[in-house]
Amino acid sequence: MQIRNVAIVAHVDHGKTTLVDALLQQSGTFAAHETVTERVMDSMDLEREKGITIMAKNTAVRYTTEAGDDVKINIVDTPGHADFGGEVERTLRMVDGIMLLVDAAEGPLPQTRFVLSKALALGLVPIVVINKIDRGDARAEEVLDEIYDLFIDLDADEHQLDFPVIYAVARDGECTLDLEADLTDLKPVFETIVSTVPAPAGDPDATLQLLVTDVKPDNFLGPIAIGRVVNGTLAVKQRVLMYHRTGETKATQVTSLFVSEGLDRVETETAVAGDIVYVGGLTGIGLGESVTDADDPQPLAALDIDEPTLSMEFRVNDSPFVGKDGKYVTSRNLRDRLMKEGEANLALRIDETESTDRYLVFGRGELQMAILIEQMRREGYEFAVGTPQVITKEVRGKTHEPYERATVDVAEEFMGVVIETLGTRKGQMVEMKNNGSGRVRMTFEIPARGLIGYRTEFLTDTKGTGLLTHIFDGYKPWAGPITHRATGAIVADRNGKVTPYTIVNLQERGQLFVEPGDEVYNGMIVGENARDEDMEVNATKEKKLTNMRASGSDNFLKMNPSKKMSLEEAIEFIREDELIEITPASMRLRKRHLDPHERKRAAQARKQEA
Repeated sequence: MQIRNVAIVAHVDHGKTTLVDALLQQSGTFAAHETVTERVMDSMDLEREKGITIMAKNTAVRYTTEAGDDVKINIVDTPGHADFGGEVERTLRMVDGIMLLVDAAEGPLPQTRFVLSKALALGLVPIVVINKIDRGDARAEEVLDEIYDLFIDLDADEHQLDFPVIYAVARDGECTLDLEADLTDLKPVFETIVSTVPAPAGDPDATLQLLVTDVKPDNFLGPIAIGRVVNGTLAVKQRVLMYHRTGETKATQVTSLFVSEGLDRVETETAVAGDIVYVGGLTGIGLGESVTDADDPQPLAALDIDEPTLSMEFRVNDSPFVGKDGKYVTSRNLRDRLMKEGEANLALRIDETESTDRYLVFGRGELQMAILIEQMRREGYEFAVGTPQVITKEVRGKTHEPYERATVDVAEEFMGVVIETLGTRKGQMVEMKNNGSGRVRMTFEIPARGLIGYRTEFLTDTKGTGLLTHIFDGYKPWAGPITHRATGAIVADRNGKVTPYTIVNLQERGQLFVEPGDEVYNGMIVGENARDEDMEVNATKEKKLTNMRASGSDNFLKMNPSKKMSLEEAIEFIREDELIEITPASMRLRKRHLDPHERKRAAQARKQEA
């Protein structure tokens, strides 16, 4: 049987997972009586809630070509957000071709560029699918020209530039090779994959070489290593040698072996070069490391992943409410969980600090950090996190910082405010396109820290209609100070329950985050002050009762609704002297130092350093 290994790559929300759904349906993977969930490849709760792919996943379909050949097509659904670049880079090593999916209206966006650059650098064969051609604002021909420009800009070779193009409506499971022709089922997609993507080049009779790209826990089989057999043949009970990136080796035995069939893992006795496999018995193998024959070892080079550009402090929760909600609250619990994440995710790095209660997590972006925090919260962990910090480098004696290439798509009326705001954050416009539809696409070069805390402000400025995407653009000289939040915090000065009387009196001073009856503690942030300084308040104060009454004094006073922030918004909101307290049941903002005297001393120390 022939094998084809292909990854589907695209920008967030351009329809990757929806297309995989349709391919699975039309290949006969599901029986007629089966009820199939929409976006079946998005298996994590967070993926379904956010509508994005976070973890790369494998599936396999069987297809009989028009010539009568049976082909097994291994399909990898990859994340489309640059924050999960580590996932993308690993999975591209398992395939020989990519299907680049692009929205017929939005065209190629920064994350499209990011993933495509990685694929072209590896020499993968591309197939272009222009999706959502049924949109009212679709401009498929212009988008195709933009895709060609992108390929040329990324130094694609002549062979890669000669890519086939498919026009599709993935949601309906329809496509065509010609815009003027009628839509059909997805048969042209299957035929194009078989005819365009080369069969795996490995030799089944050569020495075994297996590249491990992922490791998943299994309650019964132990850790399951996922990877591609690059050369040779792998069998159950075979003696193999694990090669770690440190140069150390360890002999072990393959205890179980699986391959993908549809969405299921199917047990097999052997796997040959080109197969994507799930292997048991490789306990201790790391991501990007290789497995080879024990008698004739020929290891592969370990995978390199782009360096992280952001760090975030994870620390033990020391608030008065510690232990009320969480199942795992100690420093040992926190350390074990973070170290486990570091082993399973090559794009994250975990560093211990001089304090046993604090750890630094290095990654690609705020969204990647937010996903990790949300996963830990749902698992029962209780902890606190600080504001994201960019990772700087010394280049020829000068400080350099990470820069992002930000693309902004907004209505013409919002151009001015976006340019002005990004200018204050040290952003410089390098390109502007106006396609005459009333919307403008602008590209900025901006320090990564200039985008921290900007997304919420951007949505407010563009009344929720703007699109903002960005990718890492390299290290450049330090751009100077950037002011993020121009407002102060309203901080509770004692423990207790919030009263309606307090809410009514404080709501004129700023936006409150709490409601009557909420428990607060000394040092907890209960609102955002309209002015730029912090304000300490008694949030538990009650109205004094007297026997004197005046006409109208007891009329109902209107309370404004409190502001409920998402985790991403909270990460953007906090300053360096503030933390987010994360528990399974709630999320609170607080000052790093709960005692007011310690806060003043820390503030004075920061001023002296500045």
